[in-house]
Amino acid sequence: MKLRQTTAWAGFTAVALVAASGCGAQTVKHAAEAVDDTGAIMAALARATDRTEALGSAEVSVSTDLGNGGTGPIAMEGTYSWGDGFAYDVEMDTKAAQMQQLQDDPTIHALFVDGDYYYNVDPQPVGPFKGKQWMKLDGSVVLGEKGAQAVTAGGGGSPTASMRGLKYAKDVEDLGVQILNGQRTTHYRAVIDQSRMGNLKDAYGNQGSLLDSATGGVTSIDMDVWVGAKDLPVRIKQVIGKMAVTMDFRKFGATADVKAPPAAQVADVSELVKRNAGKQG
Repeated sequence: MKLRQTTAWAGFTAVALVAASGCGAQTVKHAAEAVDDTGAIMAALARATDRTEALGSAEVSVSTDLGNGGTGPIAMEGTYSWGDGFAYDVEMDTKAAQMQQLQDDPTIHALFVDGDYYYNVDPQPVGPFKGKQWMKLDGSVVLGEKGAQAVTAGGGGSPTASMRGLKYAKDVEDLGVQILNGQRTTHYRAVIDQSRMGNLKDAYGNQGSLLDSATGGVTSIDMDVWVGAKDLPVRIKQVIGKMAVTMDFRKFGATADVKAPPAAQVADVSELVKRNAGKQG
């Protein structure tokens, strides 16, 4: 397996996953800026955000289109957790992520724990990572130091952070009732500009990072959210530069804790990904 040629894709799939988890916003700072004639929308989104935050986790399906004309959207399924720090445990499409040289199975198991990304690969047959079956990627490789801190601090990378941003976005619209995934929902749309991204602008505005490279640069984020019964989101869609991310919520709460793999099974490829990214830049 050509580990050196494929570790860069670990970085881009990490980008896809963190993008799927949304942008943060400084809720208190912008709360007073809500326009009166959008009060009903803001109230509905506030209820949805509070309900989602309280439940702490969800089973999700995610589709991430990097907009690069490659193998198509990267499909992912699993759990996101934000009750005690942001984490996820998902299976992603190996071929779409272009990681076939690292994993023979049709899906690859990916984790985000304590600010680090992990990918379950076939045990490496030779070289310095011989026998290792997990690759580890430091979050700062993808987002830069400040961006990584923004994503991990206080659940900043969670879907509820996206919803907080939506509450105080500009140009908020109520697009009415739609049936989605067999559920009756209300569809809301908004644009979040850089001034309302809070500390996540450190991630999306970090020139030279893998995220900046994947999105083509971000000055605003287009957001759609479909809110269903019990004031809970059914789908969140974000257009982030040239990247589009859609997350469907299947079930809320009661997901297992996400834990890092045993250290003896892990190869840290952060420096290798940095070098590869530098050669491609």
